[in-house]
Amino acid sequence: MNRFKASKFRHTEARPPRREAWIGGIRAGSITSYGNNVKASCCWIAFNAEASGVLGIVPLECEDGGKRTVSQLCCHSDVVTDFDFSPFDQLLLATGSADETVKVWRLPQSSQDIPSGAGLTLGPGGAPVDMLQFHPTADGILASGTGKRVTIWDMEQQQPLTVLDSHRDQLQSLAWKRDGSLLGTSCKDKKLRIFDPRVSPAASQSVLGHENNKDSRLLWMGSSDCLISIGFSQMREREVKLWDMRRFSGAMLSMALDTSPG
Repeated sequence: MNRFKASKFRHTEARPPRREAWIGGIRAGSITSYGNNVKASCCWIAFNAEASGVLGIVPLECEDGGKRTVSQLCCHSDVVTDFDFSPFDQLLLATGSADETVKVWRLPQSSQDIPSGAGLTLGPGGAPVDMLQFHPTADGILASGTGKRVTIWDMEQQQPLTVLDSHRDQLQSLAWKRDGSLLGTSCKDKKLRIFDPRVSPAASQSVLGHENNKDSRLLWMGSSDCLISIGFSQMREREVKLWDMRRFSGAMLSMALDTSPG
């Protein structure tokens, strides 16, 4: 008897859409950053374009069965390192850059003129903005990661609500819990940290995440108390770990995926 249960997905295969639904002719950038290179809302797809400081903007749906047009959003004077759509307004796009600023843009409903200027600029903050993410449950709240600190912004007041500066090295990722109560970070000092920004700017919990300080990511599993981290072992194996913040002293599960060549 086979002790491994057969997966119900073992015979599945990817089926690409019809060629008419493809978005072709895109010249995407190859920028190395801690942030995202592509994001989508219910209306738009945004991606890092080939030119520095420029995002490509594509409508999610074709109008009248026509061909999608790729527009350019010239948003920063230096590399765009990360961007995020608001969960409350699918036309609101925040961008962060190596020019040390965060900008917020209102995109049009459809293939109208792309805005030439930002509706809001936050910063400069004294260092390149590496990552950003809108708060999932509080409208107008945005977290940005710069160097060793996370700034929680009130966009309406255009002021920081708090600064989380417990990190001893470069931030590598940040993630809000789905209910917005906690913020998790991963850092080049190999630590994973959990913050409650409403209570204190200091981390409420921290633990050694991965033994190698190569790029790492931390993600919440919905509104649960569990997190997933992706990083590298001392032997340069890419690994995934499952954590429960109620028992944050060690990972519940660890799985090696592959080995990094460098």
